[in-house]
Amino acid sequence: METKQPNTSLYRTIWRWHFYAGIIFAPFLIILAVTGSIYLFKTQIEQVLYQDYQEVTPQGDELPASQQIEKVKKLYPDAVVTKYHPGENPSRSSEISITTNNESLTIFIDPYTGKSIGELNDEDRIMNKIEEIHGELMAGTLGDRMVELAACWALVLIVSGLYLWYPKNKLNLSGVLFPRINKGKNTFRRDLHAVPAFWISGGMLFLIMTGLPWSGFWGSNFQSVATHSGFGYPPSIWIGSAPTSLIKTKDIADVPWAAENLDVPISDIQGFIPLSMDDVVTIANREGMHPSYSINIPQEPDGVYTLSAFPPQAQDEATIHIDQYSGAVLADYRYDHYGLIGKIVAWGITLHKGTQFGVINQMISLLICLGIMLVAFSGFSLWWKRKPKKGLGAPKAPPIKNMKFFLFLLIGLGILFPLVGSSLIVVWLIDWLMIKRISVVKKFLNA
Repeated sequence: METKQPNTSLYRTIWRWHFYAGIIFAPFLIILAVTGSIYLFKTQIEQVLYQDYQEVTPQGDELPASQQIEKVKKLYPDAVVTKYHPGENPSRSSEISITTNNESLTIFIDPYTGKSIGELNDEDRIMNKIEEIHGELMAGTLGDRMVELAACWALVLIVSGLYLWYPKNKLNLSGVLFPRINKGKNTFRRDLHAVPAFWISGGMLFLIMTGLPWSGFWGSNFQSVATHSGFGYPPSIWIGSAPTSLIKTKDIADVPWAAENLDVPISDIQGFIPLSMDDVVTIANREGMHPSYSINIPQEPDGVYTLSAFPPQAQDEATIHIDQYSGAVLADYRYDHYGLIGKIVAWGITLHKGTQFGVINQMISLLICLGIMLVAFSGFSLWWKRKPKKGLGAPKAPPIKNMKFFLFLLIGLGILFPLVGSSLIVVWLIDWLMIKRISVVKKFLNA
C-alpha cells in the first residue's frame, strides 16, 4: 500500500514564510528576550543597585508623611511634589517624587529622621532603561510599533514552526522531542533549532499574548473594546454620584491595566480646606491598601488624590480616588471589581513580569527567554551554514494557486492583528512582485 505523501507545495510555502519571519524579526525577539530576562529580576537588581537609598534603620516612630514632604520642600523649594510612596516595611525609606527644572526626581527620605538619603533622576534608573528598550526599543512610537510587529510575527513563526516540526514518522520521536546527536552536524543543527522551539512554543505564545495588552496599537484598541464592553471594568463603579472629568486615570498615575481607562472624578471645591497627606495615609490604611501603594498628589483645585497599588500579585491590585477636601472615597476599584478580561489580563501581566509566584515564576520565565535566544541563534546558524554564496537561500515559492490554505491563515492573523495584516501584505507583495520575478530574470539571463 502506497504511503500518502505530504503536500509539498504547502510545506514549501510555510517553510518560506517561516524563513522570512525568522530573518526579519528574530533579532528583535533576541532583544526582547534579553531585556525581558533582566527585567524579571528588577526587584533583586534594584535592591543591590540602590541599597544605600532604600534601606534604613528603624528607630522609634516614623515621622508623619506631611513632615517628610516638608523636609523635601525645604531641600527643593522650587520643585513640585507629585507623589508620595511610604516604605513597604519598617526597614524601607519613603520615596517622594518631584519635578524640578523639567526633570523628574525621586527623593529617598529616612522616615525616622526626616533626612534625605539621596536622589535619583527617573531617566537614569537602569531598569527604566531596560523597560524602555523592551517596550519601545528607546524609539518612541515607532519602536513600540516595531516591538508589536515582532511579537505578532512571532505568532507566524510559532504556527509555521510547529507545522514544520510535526513528525512525519509518528513512531520515531528522535528529532522531535529530543535532538539526534549521532546523525551528523547538519541534523544536529536542525534538531537544536526545532526541538527546543517545540518545548518553549507554549511559553513563548503566553509571553506574547500577555505582553500585547501593553502595546500602543493593538493593546490600546483591545483595552478600549474591553472597557466599553464592560469586560475590562464595570460601566459604573462610583461610590455615590461623583462628577467625572474628561481625564483617564492612566493620564495622572501609574495604575493597573484594568484601571487605566477609569474616568477620574473631580473634587468638590466649595468651602473645604485640602486634606493633609497624613489624612490621606490614614484613609489608605483604613481602606486596606497593599503596602506597595503610592499616593499621586493633585495639581489642580478640582483634582483628586489617586492611590494606586500595583503589587506583585494580581489579586492585591487597587485604585482609589479621594476627594482632596472632604476625604470622601469617590471610587474604589479593585481586582474583585474587574470584569473577566480585566482579571485575565491582570494575571497575565503579573505572570509575564515574573512576580505572581515569586522566584518560581521568575525561573520559568527566564528559561523561556533563554529558550527563545537559543532558538533564534540556532536558526540563524542553520541558515548561515546552508546559505548559498549568492542570494538569501529562501525555499522556492510554489504557484499561488497552491497557497490558498496558508493565505486564509495569514488573513485570519491579519484580522486579529491589523498591524501585522498590513505588514503581511507588504511582505507578500515584495515576495511575489519582486523576489520571485528577479529569480526568473536571473534564470533567463543565465540560460
